[in-house]
Amino acid sequence: MGSDATQAVISGQAWDEFCDALKRAGQQVLRAETPATELDRAEGWRYLTRLLRIGLEMHLEFADPDFPGFFAPSHETGKIGADNPDNLYMMARINSAHGYRIRGTRGSVSYLSIGTQKGGYETDGKMEQTGFIDVADLQLDGADGRFEIVLSDVRPADARNWLRIEAASNAVIVRQTFMDRSQERPAQLTIERLHKDAAPAPLSAARLTQGLGNATRFVEGTAQLFANWAQSYLPHINQLPLADQALCQRVGGDPNILYYHSAWQLAPDEALVIHVARVPDCRFWNLQINNWWMESLDYRHQRIHLNKHSAQLDADGGVTMVLSHRDPGHANWLHTTGHDIGTMCLRWVGATEPVHPTTRVVRLGAQGEWL
Repeated sequence: MGSDATQAVISGQAWDEFCDALKRAGQQVLRAETPATELDRAEGWRYLTRLLRIGLEMHLEFADPDFPGFFAPSHETGKIGADNPDNLYMMARINSAHGYRIRGTRGSVSYLSIGTQKGGYETDGKMEQTGFIDVADLQLDGADGRFEIVLSDVRPADARNWLRIEAASNAVIVRQTFMDRSQERPAQLTIERLHKDAAPAPLSAARLTQGLGNATRFVEGTAQLFANWAQSYLPHINQLPLADQALCQRVGGDPNILYYHSAWQLAPDEALVIHVARVPDCRFWNLQINNWWMESLDYRHQRIHLNKHSAQLDADGGVTMVLSHRDPGHANWLHTTGHDIGTMCLRWVGATEPVHPTTRVVRLGAQGEWL
């Protein structure tokens, strides 16, 4: 591969193949069921550029498992698969042949989980868990909550905190979930390989071509996977049923989370009322509104999600949330941000028992009142 890769890089063939692969990914935006409005199509093309940025970070800039580092695989301007607006996501590449150490401080964030995974959206469309540790199980030291986690296939006798790696493990995923970002401090984490070399080798043609190829496969594979998900929601549009939990886990879901996924579609004078009769005892919950591409809407500038901290409960302990194009004067109003159709997700984290939501579509009057 070395000589072929060298020639492909020197001649420019590697770049041509990279660009051609990106062009193929565009077919996911043009699928028959995707909305063909100016806004949805513009966001679809932007979605591919965002996936490309994430893919290059994942498969080129932070791809060396001998010298791993945490990067953000989903964030305010790079979003994948109903990304949680309340989350800070972190990811690092690992090689199961080696052991690793994560060092950090707990911070005050509401929820923290760390898992090892195998697979990838660029290969088989799966990101299956191979090890998991919850902050509730971490042994901490000092006022700042210092901790150290050893990552290996067999637990060392002296490891206070251990995260399992198996033969196919290739990544570490961190989820930090905030009740209120303005008040909570995130955990600070670093990762290093045990017994690492002094410095990484210079970039080679083989590493470049492999990284570019994996990045484009990631773009196309991710876009196709979640386009399939969005399409599958159309039979129960404006409902919010329990998702296939095994499927959610196969693509990297957190085992402490119970997921509900669906699609919504509203006329200008309609509102979707989402009601939970009783909020169960849980560590966290939230509801978020996404576009068709399963990207959370722009939570930096509009209220498109509610959680355990921000939602106002009903007098009977339940919660009612309203999605509409204009403010109906409801305390738990969520904004469509100009979209007529999109997707949505509800999560219970560590719930003692699930309470399933109900939905109904109502008409709004000229003053926003329900009719």
